[in-house]
Amino acid sequence: MFIKLRVHPGERRDKIMKKAADSYEVWTKAKPERGLANASAIRQLSLELKVDARKIMLVKGAQSSSKIVKII
Repeated sequence: MFIKLRVHPGERRDKIMKKAADSYEVWTKAKPERGLANASAIRQLSLELKVDARKIMLVKGAQSSSKIVKII
């Protein structure tokens, strides 16, 4: 299953909102450095979907705010 993410790094608090069946918007406190915002977004998505974070793989958008992840 593929999911689209729109990530907003450097925000005041962590928040996740479902936009569509396969789309989420994620706000994270983590800075967009060394993949910290990506890791935080994946962690938040794993909590939202009740899936182990190791089963979520970043497919596209490592350096972009628009990302595609795959759930294995």
